[in-house]
Amino acid sequence: MAQIQPRYKRPTHRTPDQQPERGVGILAGLRDVIDNVANTSPARLAFSAFVVVIVVFTGLLSLPASSATGEITPLHQSLFTAVSAVCVTGLTVVSTAVHWSFFGQLVILAGIFVGGLGTLTLASLLALMVSKRLGVRGKLIAQEAMNNAGRLGEVGTLLRIVIVTSVVIEAALALALIPRFMVLGEPFWQAVWHGVFYSISAFNNAGFTPHSDGIVPYETDLWILVPLMLGVFLGSLGFPVVMVLQQNGLNWKKWNLHTKLTIEVSFILLAVGTLLWALMEWDNARTIGTMDLGDKITHSLFASVMTRSGGFNLVDQNQLESTTMLLTDALMFAGGGSASTAGGIKVTTIAVMFLAIVAEARGDADVKVHGRTIPQGTMRVAISVIVAGATLVSVAAFLLLAISGASLDRVLFETISAFATVGLSTNLSAELPPSGVYVLSALMFAGRVGTVTLAAALALRQRSQLYHYPEERPIIG
Repeated sequence: MAQIQPRYKRPTHRTPDQQPERGVGILAGLRDVIDNVANTSPARLAFSAFVVVIVVFTGLLSLPASSATGEITPLHQSLFTAVSAVCVTGLTVVSTAVHWSFFGQLVILAGIFVGGLGTLTLASLLALMVSKRLGVRGKLIAQEAMNNAGRLGEVGTLLRIVIVTSVVIEAALALALIPRFMVLGEPFWQAVWHGVFYSISAFNNAGFTPHSDGIVPYETDLWILVPLMLGVFLGSLGFPVVMVLQQNGLNWKKWNLHTKLTIEVSFILLAVGTLLWALMEWDNARTIGTMDLGDKITHSLFASVMTRSGGFNLVDQNQLESTTMLLTDALMFAGGGSASTAGGIKVTTIAVMFLAIVAEARGDADVKVHGRTIPQGTMRVAISVIVAGATLVSVAAFLLLAISGASLDRVLFETISAFATVGLSTNLSAELPPSGVYVLSALMFAGRVGTVTLAAALALRQRSQLYHYPEERPIIG
């Protein structure tokens, strides 16, 4: 029998100039790990990314240079502020203008920018991962439905579009605000700083303010209020909607279903919120009761825009009527658009559930809108997001009631504001002991990361079944 000779192997030894760089190998390995996690568990990737960013910003805010007094900020305060900034919430336990130095405020602003940008990018990437799980026919249908959204197929292109869009909108807002601050008497560089801070905070729906008394001094200044409202509203629509508007303008027929539902529900909530807020506070002397007609309308519109995630306020939230606080709770829980800097359960979730209720009332087998049928899986995801959000708010409210002993209306207001990453406050956050601060920090994190990853994880979980049990309908209601 002939013996098989082993093949000659080339020596693996390399000269020093041929050895691969250690840094390149580490980066390649890290990239492979991230790619593997992204493909197998996008929820874990989202969770890990936000945790790392929060830890970094907590460390920066704990530095003596970050506080105005040069002292180390306690962990619960620096952690809460970092979570609030990265999760673009706006709740504070210390005054942003008084407690933090310029370096500390710069760290907070960087956290808002990174957190808002990360939310947009992460949500869009998760949506892309979902589309990768579709078959060829499903991909073609999805591409057609998204109006040539094939540009999302390259991650580099996606990141560039997100970053450029965000920077352009924020720069436009800053250019509108800076001259007004200069007219009001601020020095040039201070006006630039305030204009940039407010523009980033507004577009990212963060609600942080560099002034100790917030924007209350500008409660009748439309030159400042209008750009803030536009920034918050655009940020709350979401990147997919902004992208469709960039491509197709106001051509309704070319909009996809997501864009139509997001804009429709957003304007409905804006109009209803403005009308109800005005009716409930019209004669309240503690808020707008003594103002003239124009200022009342301005305050009502501003409040309606900000309650769905903006977080800026012109009146003391403790002085609102009980009915207005309940309305604010509902609007905060609703939130803004999917894949946006806004929080809450999202307006498309509300739209899907409302359409499902209407279809059930009519006896329709399918849920239809604008010539499209909404899949059953989408409705299951919507139900899961609503139930998960309500559960988180309930558990956190129970814990804060036990910790703080505050009234239910204040606790519920603060917990919904934290979960929906709004930032409106009755000042309960600043009054809480460290244990309560940690509860709200966890709730803000869950509200920001949880709903995005939950929706993506549920959409990605598609198990094929080889059998189907007989159907039997239990009695409902």
